Amino acid sequence: MIRKLPLALGAAALLGLTACADLDSGTQRTMTGGLAGAGAGALIGSFSGNAGLGAAIGAGLGAGGGFVYDRHVRARDRAFEEGVQAGRAQR
Repeated sequence: MIRKLPLALGAAALLGLTACADLDSGTQRTMTGGLAGAGAGALIGSFSGNAGLGAAIGAGLGAGGGFVYDRHVRARDRAFEEGVQAGRAQR
């Protein structure tokens, strides 16, 4: 079981990288977080004997983290643009 884990993680990473080509940045961040979380969860779960459950939990947490990070980046960019517009209006 553990011998197949690196192969499965490599295949999942390759699929994940090719699947994100035509997506918007928010979806890419969410999927990348989910993929990274699944990999980390599978690795941690393999130590306790249940890589599948670890991958599922990690994927959920990673996707959630990617989504929250995307919202943060969008809010930061929006605030920056509003500041630029306000600065231009004061000229």
